Amino acid sequence: MLQEKIQQYTEEIERFNPQSSEEVEAFRLRFLVAKGIVRGLFEEFKSVSPDEKRSLGKVLNEFKQAAEQKYKAMQERFASAGPRPKQAAEDLTLPGEGFVFGSRHPLSLVRKEIVEIFKKLGFIVADGPEIEDDWHNFTALNFPPEHPARDMQDTFFIKKQEGNDIALRTHTSSVQVRMMENGKPPFRAIMPGRVYRNEAISARAHCFFHQVEGLYVDENVSFADLKQTLYYFVQELFGDGTQVRFRPSYFPFTEPSAEMDISCTICKGQGCTLCKNTGWVEILGCGMVDPNVLENCGIDSERYSGFAFGMGIERITNLKYEIKDLRLFSENDVRFLSQFDAELI
Repeated sequence: MLQEKIQQYTEEIERFNPQSSEEVEAFRLRFLVAKGIVRGLFEEFKSVSPDEKRSLGKVLNEFKQAAEQKYKAMQERFASAGPRPKQAAEDLTLPGEGFVFGSRHPLSLVRKEIVEIFKKLGFIVADGPEIEDDWHNFTALNFPPEHPARDMQDTFFIKKQEGNDIALRTHTSSVQVRMMENGKPPFRAIMPGRVYRNEAISARAHCFFHQVEGLYVDENVSFADLKQTLYYFVQELFGDGTQVRFRPSYFPFTEPSAEMDISCTICKGQGCTLCKNTGWVEILGCGMVDPNVLENCGIDSERYSGFAFGMGIERITNLKYEIKDLRLFSENDVRFLSQFDAELI
């Protein structure tokens, strides 16, 4: 009889006292799933005579509600208790998990390599402020008042005041000025650091980037010394056999001035998109320090001469690692950074 079954299962539900969440799940599978006891009793209810349906229908609905309420109460009880601790002890003989080292930024790797090469030649590392006055950033370096670099389109000015503008430095040449002002020749130093230009950000340009500039001032310093120094640098950084050429150029703070190209490291001089099918890539500017700059810094230009050079670290990094988008250097994308050596410095 259906009524007897309902009574039997009601008593079973009332007696049921689970000790774990697994037993609660077993209760659900026995009573409340599609092929469980509650659904089975409703199927039997369809064959009951019309006279019995009214009384049994109420009893059957109360049974269903009791089963659902019982399950809900048991579920809440074990959920509030939280997971039970594992009984099995951990195997202490298993090997431990290794440490994953972070990666060095590619600009840091290349900067360190450049610094180490010039240290072999006796160059020290000098540093200076990133916020500069007009004298150290422009005037002492032989920039006339009408020079385009003073225009707002190229420079981030912080404070405009007649005769002494304050701006974010546009090159690390300002460190050279400070060194020559505060010391006596000979000077042999490189100046790595961040510089700023008021330019639109794209794959080939950015509003901030990094430079390494160099300065050597002493008696009888010649352009031959400059060429040999840079030739050694290129062979050390890019490998033996890298070709070098110098092209005449113009910079306010050097005379004569030149731009230095190297044979393309990607196509080996055969021509590609990086070198614009010329086989050559420009990597730095250089020249002999203009006598006016020496005199501005209190150095006797009749006795001393010197050379200076400057390169963008991003440009060198692009060549070494074949990176085509400057924006990757400042986006902090772990997928990009993890490709480089995890060298600890």
